[in-house]
Amino acid sequence: MHFDNRVTQLTSAELPIVQAPMGWIARSQLASAVCNAGGLGIIETSSGELDIIREEIKRMRELTDRPFGVNIAQAFVRDPDIAQFIIDQGVRFVTTSAGSPERYTEQLKAAGLTVFHVVPSLKAAIKAVSYGVDGLIVEGGEGGGFKNPQDVASMVLLPLVRSKVEVPIIAAGGFVDGSSMAAAFALGAEGVQLGTRMVSALESPVHDNWKQAIVAAEETDTVFLNRFQSPGLRALRTERTSELERKANENAMASFGKPQDLYFGGDMEAAIPLTGQVCGRIEAVKPVAQILEEICREFAETVELLDKSYPRQG
Repeated sequence: MHFDNRVTQLTSAELPIVQAPMGWIARSQLASAVCNAGGLGIIETSSGELDIIREEIKRMRELTDRPFGVNIAQAFVRDPDIAQFIIDQGVRFVTTSAGSPERYTEQLKAAGLTVFHVVPSLKAAIKAVSYGVDGLIVEGGEGGGFKNPQDVASMVLLPLVRSKVEVPIIAAGGFVDGSSMAAAFALGAEGVQLGTRMVSALESPVHDNWKQAIVAAEETDTVFLNRFQSPGLRALRTERTSELERKANENAMASFGKPQDLYFGGDMEAAIPLTGQVCGRIEAVKPVAQILEEICREFAETVELLDKSYPRQG
């Protein structure tokens, strides 16, 4: 299916499908596979390992000739020159998150970059637009990772933001296939961002234990941590996260653990496995190209079925 909307125009990607910028995971191995399949791969900075990130960006250009982006996760990147670092890498598309859109938008746009800001609420969306972002990533609370403790589901948040802003929207949180992508478009989005689906992809660098845990999970097998702290966290249910869930007044970040032992060592109790509720809808580990092809085919089938089932009158 051919897509031509504001998201594809601004990102130069063939498909309006974006891979989430997950710390340590969203690097060249995964991001290049997304780009080569027609989507938009994003390189993370939330790990804070900028020397490695510089090499990952170089590696991207060896692995793909397609456009890609970089995320600036403000709460986790301590380098005050991060925006200039991104500009110096020759990247044209940036997502900013976990902080204020005021901080880097003007500098990035002055250098000719396209900027989308991640927002978890209507108030945050209106603020981001006021600072001149080109678009928004509207993130519902059912998604995995770091969240607003006052989470709002995509079904409510997405159409609410759409009704109040004019900029293009990429929907995140709860999107995993063509039917959910079609739902996102019906609610006002022009693209979707996939996190958990990409963690479990064949090209994802994480240990197979985590991928298989996602495949085996039910829709109820995530926990929301730090409801009374910040940031909130949605993660796969394990012994560690179940215990943290019961300690509602303690900050789970203090017990986050050793992520690389989980991500790459396969010890599911070593850290908090950030995972969205769509884990309950993922039934197999698949190559990125197959995932994107199936999404686009199902999206087209869903739109066609709706058109046939509910024809316009008159």
